[in-house]
Amino acid sequence: MKVTIEVNGRTVSEEVEDRTLLVHFLRETAGLTATNIGCDTTSCGACTVLLDGESVKSCTVLAAQADGHQVTTLEGLTGEDGELHPVQRAFREQHGLQCGFCTPGMIMASVSLLKHNPKPTRDEVRVGLEGNLCRCTGYHNIVSAVIDASGQEVDR
Repeated sequence: MKVTIEVNGRTVSEEVEDRTLLVHFLRETAGLTATNIGCDTTSCGACTVLLDGESVKSCTVLAAQADGHQVTTLEGLTGEDGELHPVQRAFREQHGLQCGFCTPGMIMASVSLLKHNPKPTRDEVRVGLEGNLCRCTGYHNIVSAVIDASGQEVDR
């Protein structure tokens, strides 16, 4: 079947098998490899993207389900001038990553969280990122990054 998806503002059309997952469409067809495949079972969140502005785990969405919709990946957050999105910048400044594997999904989930709750508490950030796993950190700096991106004072 042919699917057409607007990915990061660019239209991508391709014939795909009915069972093609959105994460594979993004990586293999659109050539956007920041979206990681970690589990294929919605357990880790490494594949989180925005579908019509809402956070989804792309390993459980078929490309056919995204047909005619807009998808934003980590690559789509950076401005045309190369300027980082405020959440990307906060993750860098607050050291909200170690190996970086979970980072794209964490950032995309954080963007969605801040859209719905612009000034979250530390506990609200932890709950909001609950479906995204990091195997390297204790989440402290990730939570601090989201608080920083929200414009609030980061308490250490």
